[in-house]
Amino acid sequence: MLGLLAYGWLTDFASVGVAMIFVAIGLAFTGEIVEAWIGFRMTRRYGGSKRAGWGALAGGLIGAVVGVPVPIIGSVVGALVGAFVGAAVFEYSHSRRADVAAGAGWGAVLGRAVAAAAKIGFALVIGVMGVFAMMRG
Repeated sequence: MLGLLAYGWLTDFASVGVAMIFVAIGLAFTGEIVEAWIGFRMTRRYGGSKRAGWGALAGGLIGAVVGVPVPIIGSVVGALVGAFVGAAVFEYSHSRRADVAAGAGWGAVLGRAVAAAAKIGFALVIGVMGVFAMMRG
């Protein structure tokens, strides 16, 4: 997204128009919504409550921020661990059953992984849009 905007700025927006920018912003926004929805949904599918879904979302975000200092994979690993811990803790506080909490945590990890793959797909589409903009310019 930022690369597309930077290229547009460097070329005085000759081949990157307003429509392309809005489509890229829409795709990025949709990727964020899909990420939250998939993580929440997978937590619920593996036996977690709504509370566990919110725990997975919050834990994943906190874990990603905490993992940032570790180069390359820190935020990814932090998000996975955070999603598991968040879902498991929130579910355990709700159900008081360790097996249900662990299932919700596992669902959160799977959801976070699937969501990351989906966001990569959205990012690739935005990247292809940038390549086509460069080819036109």
